[in-house]
Amino acid sequence: MLVERRWALLPLLWLVGSLAGSPEGYRRKVSMEYNPGLNSSSHNLLHVWAVGHNDTIHYVWSTIGAPTVLLVYTGSQNSTLHVNWTKLFSPSPYGAIYVEPADSVLYSTAVIFAKVFEYNGVNTSNLLKVPADQFYPTYDLANFTWESLDGKMNETMLTATFQGAASSPHGAFGNGSISFEVTAYEESSRDTQLPHLLHTANCSKVNFVVNGVPPRGNHSHFALEIITVEEGGEHKRMDSIRSIDDEYTPTIFEMAQLVSVPHNHSTMTSFLQWKTTAYRSQHAERADSIHCQYYQLQTNCIVPRSSIAHAYFLEDLESHYGVAAINISFGSEDSKAYEEGRYLSWSALIGFGEPPKDTFSTLVIAILAVGLGTPVVLLVAGSITALVTRRKRYSEYEPIN
Repeated sequence: MLVERRWALLPLLWLVGSLAGSPEGYRRKVSMEYNPGLNSSSHNLLHVWAVGHNDTIHYVWSTIGAPTVLLVYTGSQNSTLHVNWTKLFSPSPYGAIYVEPADSVLYSTAVIFAKVFEYNGVNTSNLLKVPADQFYPTYDLANFTWESLDGKMNETMLTATFQGAASSPHGAFGNGSISFEVTAYEESSRDTQLPHLLHTANCSKVNFVVNGVPPRGNHSHFALEIITVEEGGEHKRMDSIRSIDDEYTPTIFEMAQLVSVPHNHSTMTSFLQWKTTAYRSQHAERADSIHCQYYQLQTNCIVPRSSIAHAYFLEDLESHYGVAAINISFGSEDSKAYEEGRYLSWSALIGFGEPPKDTFSTLVIAILAVGLGTPVVLLVAGSITALVTRRKRYSEYEPIN
């Protein structure tokens, strides 16, 4: 049980008081617009901007080519996004997406969801150990057909769903789909659904979903390839944050995060953060958790030519920016989790600044305080009682002359 594990690890918790706390109540005004300046829904570009006291975070989500999100941080409340649609659809889209005033832009990065791998995981779920002949043809997300965001946006809830499907030569996709569900946040809170990620006003969430896609084998497993673009020629750094507290995500003790390395002593950073778990049910419970594994960052990667990252970061992207890729796989070798329910979901946060840090809740601190305080009180009371009893026993004897 959770409480039993905590009692066993009590000697490690003497710093619990300094670890307690909650995210600051910073709030942003968040707005959304679909295909700004284009009277068509045949393409998907969603602009989300979060205005703070003296800054703005722009998120540009798009399935024009490989699904991509641009994150642009500006030091102005009045910065605006512009899209030159004619240039964006031309053979040279460089500079088609930009933010003005240009000198207000302080930091930019991009995350591209490039490919989905499907493989036979009967003998191993580790991508690095899967024989080449156990991989099925790769799903290149740049070649998917993506449905319009019309009817899939909720400006009140600040959500949107990009839903796509593959076509030949991968075979019948049936009624299945691969989706990226996007949620923006105005303030700090915690998601009500597993894995109950803690978010702030400086980040947004993406939920990667494989739903109803016919498996091409009896032990099909999936993996997602993610490519990052970091300005200044720097790369992301992979961090693993482990905790003894699994209060919000039972049995999951690790948080993984890609964090940008500051360039030239800059304080501008971004992150991609997730719990090392995925789920096999749309209404996930603890029993629906499945194994999630990430792998070493790979550098010297190529950004898909169709990604809107090229429209923002200009030509020769790989030569002037730090590009890295990471693979994340889902499912253990003895699991038929996807085959049974044909559903897989994985959530991550994308944001600016320092990633959110989980802390012990008031309830856990109270439990720990009782657990630590009761033995101490009993020990002190017992010592006092023993001392008093001992002195009283010796005081009953008369001194002998």
